[in-house]
Amino acid sequence: MELFDSLRFKIVKRGIRIIFPESTDNRILGAVARLKVEQLMEPILIGNVEEVCLAINNRGLQPSMFEIIDPANYEYFEEMLNAFVTVRKGKITKDQARKLLFNDYNYFGTMLAYMGKAEGMVSGIIHSTGDTVRPALQIIKTRPGVTRTSGAFLMVRGRDQEKYLFSDCAININPSAQELAEIAVESAYTAKLFDINPRVSLLSFSTKGSAKSPEVEKVVEATKIAKRLAPEDIIDGELQFDASYVESVAHLKSPDSKVAGKATVFVFPDLQSGNIGYKIAQRLGNFEAIGPILQGLNKPISDLSRGANEEDVYKLAIITAVQTLLNKK
Repeated sequence: MELFDSLRFKIVKRGIRIIFPESTDNRILGAVARLKVEQLMEPILIGNVEEVCLAINNRGLQPSMFEIIDPANYEYFEEMLNAFVTVRKGKITKDQARKLLFNDYNYFGTMLAYMGKAEGMVSGIIHSTGDTVRPALQIIKTRPGVTRTSGAFLMVRGRDQEKYLFSDCAININPSAQELAEIAVESAYTAKLFDINPRVSLLSFSTKGSAKSPEVEKVVEATKIAKRLAPEDIIDGELQFDASYVESVAHLKSPDSKVAGKATVFVFPDLQSGNIGYKIAQRLGNFEAIGPILQGLNKPISDLSRGANEEDVYKLAIITAVQTLLNKK
């Protein structure tokens, strides 16, 4: 069974409610119509009812297919407003909160998820990563033991569904050793969503002391912390990419490692290398890069690329729905 066949099977007819704040975008509407017809989720569209219905009609669809919530007429708005002020703990006044919830659909949608009106949210096709992630960090927040969220990409190639996880490729510019360790542990957790047996490699330009520098020491320390945080997971570092991926190189450079030559989860030491790495694999290695998948949040909030197409929206929405099942376990 191919990857997305397997994921669809997990969520079909479960009635998972996913919020889409960018509900007049043609790519969003095409994807949510497909998701609805296939009974993979119950999409919730946010926006002015007249504008959303016009966009739906222009797409050749029926507004009655979808639940549409207009912040200006939401019956639980005052409850939401009070909850928002409370969760922000004095960092915003009631008047400021009212204006923000009326005008910023990402904040409104995130509050819907926070209040249990939906299980997750997909945004970012017309908003920056910051505009999508900021409300999630302020409202949904990270799970206990996780200091910050991170962004992973599922890398898939070929009909045989060769698949790996790359992170962090989207959020943290220069994580500390502690943060890098948390990213490694969260990435192992995410890998299990896709039936990837996580063998986690913390990447460096050094393998087992072949080079010395503060950058290498950070990865060495992160590996030690990650092993303490998740002793049941298979984690190793510092490893170069070739030692992580190629068995013959692993035999020469790190013959005793349980990860070298067999890694399935690759944790980059900083955002610069992670972002470059996944794009090289995508463009030169013909991998499909699906994500970023935001890790570590109490509820899944997914960030689309502004260059995403309808198929990207469809797939990331499925991933978001599957994440809700893992969170319930």
